[in-house]
Amino acid sequence: MDFVEVDLQVNSEFADILIAEFGELGFDAFVETENGFCAYINEELFEQQALDEVLERYSSMVQVTYKVQTIERQNWNEEWERNFEPLFIAGQVSVRASFHERPEAAVYDIVINPKMSFGTGHHETTTLMIENQLTLSHTGKRVLDMGCGTGILAIAAAQLGATDLVAVDIEDWTVENARENAELNACQIDVRLGGAEQIAGEKPFDIILANINRNVLLDNMPAYKAVLVPQGWLVLSGFYTEDLSKIRERAVALGLTYQSHREKNNWVSAIFQAI
Repeated sequence: MDFVEVDLQVNSEFADILIAEFGELGFDAFVETENGFCAYINEELFEQQALDEVLERYSSMVQVTYKVQTIERQNWNEEWERNFEPLFIAGQVSVRASFHERPEAAVYDIVINPKMSFGTGHHETTTLMIENQLTLSHTGKRVLDMGCGTGILAIAAAQLGATDLVAVDIEDWTVENARENAELNACQIDVRLGGAEQIAGEKPFDIILANINRNVLLDNMPAYKAVLVPQGWLVLSGFYTEDLSKIRERAVALGLTYQSHREKNNWVSAIFQAI
């Protein structure tokens, strides 16, 4: 069976929204690109009219251009390899696919084969999260990665010295991919399918990483706080600069103190600490 590739040029602020919309249409693989993303779907499931209807709903809010092409199944790996460029974050962390060479200057080297999962490090939120992780001691820590995607943040935590890792995501294919990437990086990570219910009653974590979106973070922050050790760290991303005040307000109400935040292209990652 062949695939259909839709290559979208779109403002990064709307990329996550459209990826979610495309997921509802049956697209099950996404590769971040410099100017947007590529989405993939089995040819028999592709409906041009459905695609146009989704893009029309957002036409008044954002400019989108795209092109569609059919890809033979045997060329699938070649397509995502073509679109996945290696990254070097904060002068320390290499994020690459298995077919890329490790940079000599890399202190930490994360190998990701993304397949159908979101989280190659190209999106601003993932980069910001890793930059924030570099400021925290992970040595011997118990770490939770909520909304793990490819597992990139949990893998980063393992390479930074964490010894007890749990990763959670709501998509079964994402969980499978995170497990594959954990094995690829020789990391022991307990990857679970589900949402916040997966951590209820858990042994507390020293660090909780959650790169999701504003609404989920606001809804689930009490669950995160309930399994965070005193003086533990909560690192959040997936929201915009204008949302930071709401995130801070919610965190403070739960007994967390704001420590710092980073911004990139209007995206934010913030660090909070349990009292």
